[in-house]
Amino acid sequence: MQLDKTDRKILALLQRDASMSASEIAERVNLSQPPCWRRIKRLEEAGVIRRRVALLDQRMLGLNVTVFARIKLSAHGKKSLPEFEEQIDEIPEVLECHTVMGDYDFLLKIVTRDIDTYEALFRKKLSQMPTVQEIHSNAALSRIKITTELPLDVAEMTT
Repeated sequence: MQLDKTDRKILALLQRDASMSASEIAERVNLSQPPCWRRIKRLEEAGVIRRRVALLDQRMLGLNVTVFARIKLSAHGKKSLPEFEEQIDEIPEVLECHTVMGDYDFLLKIVTRDIDTYEALFRKKLSQMPTVQEIHSNAALSRIKITTELPLDVAEMTT
């Protein structure tokens, strides 16, 4: 699937405000509403648009601490990786889990109310996982940049 300039404009608008109607988007990309709606549906069906969500303010909800945890597993067998991934999937405080190269196996982004809440999560869940060998945690002091907008101008847009 090749994406043209109009598709990119539609995606950029939706990344900024997914609540925009097809007619609002159509107006901004110089299309009539029906072809714009068809393009959006095509992008959804192709999986380019996975879903539309509301972005919440974590601090206004009392989730004041972001921790990045580097996890090293004790083994890398057929069973240990899926077991770890399933256990991580069950922890709502873990917003992101990435497999990484280097000295550690996974990088987690964790959001909690405070450091005490993270310590409880660390002691009761993370450190109790049988496949985990090491955990190194870093609490973020401040957020310099946070966005969910992908850099569409540098992306190779084929699916």
